[in-house]
Formats: sequence, structure tokens, C-alpha cells
Amino acid sequence: MAAEFSHARAGVGRQTGRDVIDKLEFFIALASEKHFGRAAETCGVTQPTLSAGIKQLEGQLGVMLVKRGSRFQGLTPEGEQVLRWARRIVGDSRAMKEEMRAARHGLSGHIRIAAIPTALAMVVRLTTPFRKKHPGVTFSILSRTSIEVLTLLGNLEIDAGITYLDNEPLGRVASVPLYEERYRLITSAGNPLSDRDRVTWAEVSRLPLCLLTPDMQNRRIIDQHLADAGVQVRPTLESNSMIVLFSHIRTGKWSSIMPLNLTETLGFSESIRVIPIIEPDASHTVGLVAAPRAPQTPLVSALLDEAMALASDFRAAG
Repeated sequence: MAAEFSHARAGVGRQTGRDVIDKLEFFIALASEKHFGRAAETCGVTQPTLSAGIKQLEGQLGVMLVKRGSRFQGLTPEGEQVLRWARRIVGDSRAMKEEMRAARHGLSGHIRIAAIPTALAMVVRLTTPFRKKHPGVTFSILSRTSIEVLTLLGNLEIDAGITYLDNEPLGRVASVPLYEERYRLITSAGNPLSDRDRVTWAEVSRLPLCLLTPDMQNRRIIDQHLADAGVQVRPTLESNSMIVLFSHIRTGKWSSIMPLNLTETLGFSESIRVIPIIEPDASHTVGLVAAPRAPQTPLVSALLDEAMALASDFRAAG
């Protein structure tokens, strides 16, 4: 397949390099959206244009890439192989154009970051100093699960992600550890355990808790530590939004388990207690991840540098 694909790239003949990149972009979008209409909309073309481009790509490569039917039915085995090449080629093309733009005009452009919900509040510590140095750069920040972060990164739909580095498999990524996430019981004064200096995971399990939904890695981490303590929890409320959890905690009727850095960033009134959870005093590493490309695009390279500076600040602060 590698030889066939290299041959197809070298022998495009009547096709321009831009034509080939466009078709690869169409193919990547279809693999991501799994729907011809949505893929066309993502690429800003009509559905017939997208379909024709993919058929032309199949003709150039001499293999079927997409299982044919009245609707999208998946990629063929050859399509899966070509998808890996397509992502590499399109990624390199984007990196080259960005590097040339930076050489002419300085660092500018748009950075797309997806972050797990528990890390969203600290993203400002990365984006604010970055934009001070590079005022021509804008950002999109998305809230996503850890699995979605890696999927978006692999599909070239984001430039970087912020997620856990040491709990579930990451695959091949470039990463910068930022900080250690430690866990606290968040509860109102007067509630059970609110007068304690520290509590155990087993004790916390007996409280009415509001937690993130099970599709969030933070929730899976919490469930695992509770299981290690020989207990399990049935939350009285679940949400994929930290805002929902915070609003319920502020009523004084709900408790939660949250990362220490998040509670320090957003802050609570004096009536809310933030209590360390022990047995164990658990921690997990959160960091910035990017595609393992060498060289990185100028924007991502600068973002990785900023992440390393932020990591130094976190270490200095203890």
C-alpha cells in the first residue's frame, strides 16, 4: 500500500498538488463524519463534489476506499490504510503553509484546543500569556471527554488537547505534563464530615454526591479509587458539565469530589469546605498533547513551549 500510494502521488499527471490535497481532505472528513452530507458541509463543498473527489482518489490509487451503499457503510481495509497516509500528508501540508505564513508575517492563525472538563478552568493560564506574546493568534476551546480529545487530535480536527497522561492509554502523541490532579471533598459547612481535616474515600462514598458522568475519565478515576477502598458510589446527580455540579454544591445540599486545582481556580464561599481525601492521597498527571509530528507547526511548537513554561510555574508553586 505504501508503494502504491507513493506511486499515485508521483503520477498524478494532470492533477495538481492542491487537487490531491483537497481529495485527501474530503476523505479525512468522510472518515470522521461517517456521512457524505456532513463531510461535504465540513469541507465547504457540495455532496456531489465530495463524492466525485473520493471516487477520483480511488481511481488514482487503484483501490476502493469506501464501502459502497445508499449511505456511508465504513471504510475498506485499504481505506483504513490510506486514511493514515492522508492524515500524515494533509498534516504536513498544513504545517508547511503555516511555517511559510509565519516566515512572512510572524506567528498568527487559529489554535483549536480540546480539554477535559476538569482542566477547562486552567486553560486561561496557557492562552493568556501565549496571546500576549503572539497577538495575531486566536483560539477555540472545546470541552470534550478524554477519548474525544484523542479522536479529534487523530482526525486533525484540533491542534492540541489537554487530558490525563498517566491513567488510560494515549497512543502516539507528543506531550507536556502540566500538573498533578489531586482530589478533594467539596461540601457545605454543617453537612456530615464538613468539620473534618481529612476524610477517606470510603467515608466520602456515604454522602449524597453529584459527579461527572461515567463517560468522563475523571469519573472513572473516582470510581476506581472508591472501588480500591472497597466501596462504590451511586451519585444522586450526574452531569457532563462542571457548571451544573458547582451550582448544586452552592445550594448547600450536595457534595462532590473535585480536583484541588479546579476548586482553587474557581473559588468557593467560606461556607463551602474543601477537604483532602486520603487512603490514598491519589494524584494523576494532566498535560498538553499534540500530534507526534516532526517538525511541529509553528503554532503548535510555540504552544508546547508555553506549556513547558506553565509546567515550571506549577512546579514552583508546589
